[in-house]
Amino acid sequence: MKPSEIREQTTEELEGLEQELQRKLWRARFDNHTNQLDDTSEIGRLRRDIARVKTILRERHAEASTEASTESAEA
Repeated sequence: MKPSEIREQTTEELEGLEQELQRKLWRARFDNHTNQLDDTSEIGRLRRDIARVKTILRERHAEASTEASTESAEA
């Protein structure tokens, strides 16, 4: 998943996507542990996707708090 695709989504969609990716990661780890996972690189890919989503969410939260503090300082 590309960062540009992630940035196009709303914050609510990103939070849902993060939960979905976490579930997929847990399932992939479980399948890997029971020797049922065919493509072990999926675990790394899911971890990177989760990190991308978390980074963009953190950026949005930081931006929102910066805007809020700027507005309160101006008032």
